[in-house]
Amino acid sequence: MKRLSWYGYTVEVDEEATRTWYARAEEWSCTCGHCRNFVALAKERKLPQEILSILDSLSIPPEKATYVCELYHDESWREKGLLYEISWRVAGAVTGQPGENQGNSDWGAPAKFPAFQMMLGYENYNIEPEFPEPCFDLDISLYLPWVLDEPVEGPEEEEP
Repeated sequence: MKRLSWYGYTVEVDEEATRTWYARAEEWSCTCGHCRNFVALAKERKLPQEILSILDSLSIPPEKATYVCELYHDESWREKGLLYEISWRVAGAVTGQPGENQGNSDWGAPAKFPAFQMMLGYENYNIEPEFPEPCFDLDISLYLPWVLDEPVEGPEEEEP
């Protein structure tokens, strides 16, 4: 295990297990517009450099997230973007957290940046193929622009 420090978190990472899993993994495959928007931005590496640096150091392609969700957008989404939560799973363990945890021992306090926030912890959801244990999630929340050539509400339905 390799010991690393990211923005107040300390972790032990099994680099080989992480690299091997992501080499076989597919990119995020949800076909909804919000997820396809994320994948388009991830493939173009239009995510914060701090996150790309962590992913690159672990050989994790940004488009191979293990969880993606557009949380909401309001009337000002065109100016500030759409709020997403995105995670990438990492083989290893969180050994130290900054500040107070998030109400339970699984998540540390968010490291806050001007454009995003990052937390490390573990969310129990299934990943196919099964991810090596132990593991943790690199979770970010950030606003992303809409880049698809379609309405943010989705394709218009045709009248029958």
